[in-house]
Amino acid sequence: MRMDKLTSRFQQALADAQSLAVGRDHQFLEPAHVLLALLDSQGGTVRPLLVKAGADVPRTHDLRRLSALVTAAYPDWSADEEPLVRLTHAAVLYRYPGGHATADEARDLLRDAHALRLRLTSVLDPSPPPSTA
Repeated sequence: MRMDKLTSRFQQALADAQSLAVGRDHQFLEPAHVLLALLDSQGGTVRPLLVKAGADVPRTHDLRRLSALVTAAYPDWSADEEPLVRLTHAAVLYRYPGGHATADEARDLLRDAHALRLRLTSVLDPSPPPSTA
């Protein structure tokens, strides 16, 4: 495949998809990685086209909405709403230039994010972590 023949947006989406795959320790770049990158791309056309076609495409920064989707697929999932609201608010607030969290806010947000990640991991992949011994 000749990358120079692709649009710059699609080249960026492929790079983002590869980062998603590598970040999740996946050995292969799958169509799902590309789709997620296209859905998350700023100013992209995939999300508006899917919405226009009637698809329910959740806003990925709304953690309460995503939590509800996880609950539908994994009935054992539950999460306190307060940390979800704080993380969603911070993701929007600090996304733009000029928005900065204090050291205390950053510490609290990282604690919330870590706890949420551990909880999600336990529900989505209930196998015990590999032994380090």
